[in-house]
This record gives sequence, structure tokens and C-alpha cells, in this order.
Amino acid sequence: MIAYLKGWSTKKDSFFASVAKAAGGGKGLPLIPLSFHGFPESDARAKAAMAVAKRQPKSALVRMLKFRLIWAQYNGARRYFTRHPDRIAMCWNGITGSRRVFMEGARDAGVPRLYGELAPFPGRMQLDPKGVNALSSVPRDPGFFTAWAAGRADRQGDAWRAMGANLTARLSRRADVRQVEADLSDEPFLFVPLQVPNDSQITMFGGWTGSVAGMIAALAEASEALPEGWHIRIKEHPSAKTSLAEPLTRAMSIAQGRLRIDNQTDTFAQVRASRGVVTINSSVGLQSFFYDTPVIVLGEAFFALPGLVRVAGDQTALHAAMAEAESLAFDPVLRAAFMNYLDQVHFPHVSESPDGTIEIDQNAAVQRIKAAKTAVGH
Repeated sequence: MIAYLKGWSTKKDSFFASVAKAAGGGKGLPLIPLSFHGFPESDARAKAAMAVAKRQPKSALVRMLKFRLIWAQYNGARRYFTRHPDRIAMCWNGITGSRRVFMEGARDAGVPRLYGELAPFPGRMQLDPKGVNALSSVPRDPGFFTAWAAGRADRQGDAWRAMGANLTARLSRRADVRQVEADLSDEPFLFVPLQVPNDSQITMFGGWTGSVAGMIAALAEASEALPEGWHIRIKEHPSAKTSLAEPLTRAMSIAQGRLRIDNQTDTFAQVRASRGVVTINSSVGLQSFFYDTPVIVLGEAFFALPGLVRVAGDQTALHAAMAEAESLAFDPVLRAAFMNYLDQVHFPHVSESPDGTIEIDQNAAVQRIKAAKTAVGH
């Protein structure tokens, strides 16, 4: 049986229920159980979860109260799964705050875990026993994918491109960020789709730039290395609530015309017209593969593999990538193998009904459940 922490949305909870069906049953927990009797690991688990919580308390009192809540949630989750060792823990994302301690309580109780999340491709979801995004179980060795595809025509061809057939730019929640088609073929540029500043992808896996503002500053500095006539084109994330006006204004002053902001043109129109995409670890970087676009990755990402993309691990490497913008490239054989692996193995198919409910492919769900049990020796 699967015990899942309710997501309180039709999409999430129907997805969980669909996975639970493949396991033979499930129980949705409306809240994380609480226990005020600690374990030796309780303080460390709560501190780690607090450090990456999306909403950081602004006062010492609220911080203390939130810490005690997360501490009690860890204890409660661990005791719940200790009492129910036959259950598999499942939740949405599970990287930050309360959901993190829910899953860590399950881990420390010795039960299998499954992490759910949206996938970067239509009609797919993430369901992984290890984690999501940068924490996923996708191998980090380029050689794994070429070996996996060797001698198999179905793993080497273009079948993976079907995943991008219905790919569209994210709808904007901001009046100043739009998705309008435009012709951008007149000048060479690198496109930078910014991410949500407080997203866990940035706060936990942002790498050496440290933040979206840090990335903007790094790009402004590196822009001096661009070939003559080139520029960096930046678009803010359509869901970002944090203003980036100050770091963008400062960066434009430093870049002296080599950095432009385009919040109007459709994201994938800019990808299509660009000579390369630069990202910390945005899904747009991965989606750029459908346009055969070179990608520069600055942060931690499961697709940050040499040959698949260009990995720029510090300011010097970013300068070098900018200087070589005209010759940016990738290994098409590795990309085909990698993307076919994501298509055929990693991202399970899901179907969505008009009412918003999600149903996962049951065979794929069974395989994930087996992988979760194997991971803890069950």
C-alpha cells in the first residue's frame, strides 16, 4: 500500500491515486502526523528542511515556531512509517520544508519512497524513487546512454521528438511577460530564459551563480567575450513574483548593449531563433533539444552532461563559452540516446481527463514501485 501526502489539487491527488491503484491500494494523508518526542536525527533533519523552505520566516519567533512544527512533522512521519513498514511513502516534489521531512522520516523508518512532480514534456510526469529534477535517478554518465542505445535502432533514432509535438510556452501570470510570435532572425544571439528566483531548482541547485540575480550579473560580465555583433537576450519567467528590475538594469549598464530584455516574444520563438540557450537548470534548456539548439548549463541539472550540453562551472568557463558562441555544438548521437531514454524509460506516460484528473500508465507505475522497493532492499 502507498501512503501519500495529499497535494490538495485534482491533478496531484488523482495522480497519487492512480499510482496507488498500481500498488494495490493507497491512503491519502491530509496532514503530516505530529510527534513531539524526538529522535537523534530530528534537529538535523528539521534544520536542513528549514534552510531550503520556500517561505522563510522574517521574525525569530515565527522561525522558532516553524522549526518546531517541521521538527514534530519529521518525528510524526517517522513514527507513522515505523508503525506501517509495509507502506510506500509518496509525495509531491519532496525537496523542501515539510514535505522534505515527511520523506526523510519515511527514509529513516526504512520504507520505500516515491517522488512525484511535473515533467518537462506534455503527457508525462515524474515518478522516481530517488528524487525529482536534479535529484532524479537519471544516470550522470554520458557513456551509460550510448551503451544503452548501442545496437538498438529504436534507441538511436528520432522517436523521442514526438514528446515535443505539443510543447507550448508557459502561460503568463504577468501582464508584462507575454508569448507573442515574432521574427528574430536578423541578429545572432544567445537566449536566456530566467527561472523563478525562489524555486528550489535555484535555491538548492543553482550552482556557482548562487541565484537568478547572480546569473544575470555573471552574464553581464561575460558578455564582453561575445563575438562582434552578438548579444544576450533575456526573458523573465512568466510566473516570477520577485522583481528583477534592479539586477537587470545594473547588468544592462555593464553589458553596454550586449544584453537585451525581451519579455514579449514567445519563449520557443526565441529558442528557435537563437544560436544557443543559457540556463542554470531550466526545463527550457532541455526542451531546446527539440530545436537542435546548443545549450550552456551553469547549475546542477540531470541533463548537465558533457557532449549533451556545454557545462560552464565557473565565470572563466562562462567567458570561454561566450567567446566560442559561433562554434557552440553538441553530440547528436548522445542527445538521441539520452532523449530516447527519457522517452522510453524515465518519464512515464499519463493521460489527463477534461476534469483535470491524471491517470498514469499502470505498467510504468508498477516498475517505479518495484524500483522503490529494490532501493531499500524490500
